[in-house]
Amino acid sequence: MNIKMLNEDKLYYSIGEVSKLFDISRSLIRYWEAEFDILKPHKNGKGERKFTKKNIEQLSIIYHLVKERGFTLKGAKAEIGQNKNKLERKHKALKKLHELKGFLQEISASL
Repeated sequence: MNIKMLNEDKLYYSIGEVSKLFDISRSLIRYWEAEFDILKPHKNGKGERKFTKKNIEQLSIIYHLVKERGFTLKGAKAEIGQNKNKLERKHKALKKLHELKGFLQEISASL
């Protein structure tokens, strides 16, 4: 997973910010939104997408399956449909491990 840490105080992220977090195009995010039922960002009156942290977690699961594990879209949909809770728990555990790794790297650099 190659996303940077999110701002804990921020509630919504634009599609541009999310695009930069994952280093993928905005059009790919819109495409995945159309393909995956779990990914439903909020839209304001102008139709602009506003992503919550939950939306970003959902996108992270899709990203992991498609980009890192090499699933097809059909395979990723099936995996999410069958193992959604397991995937969410795994994602949270990986996030905590990345946070711990960063913390340990900071300590190591200060020694």
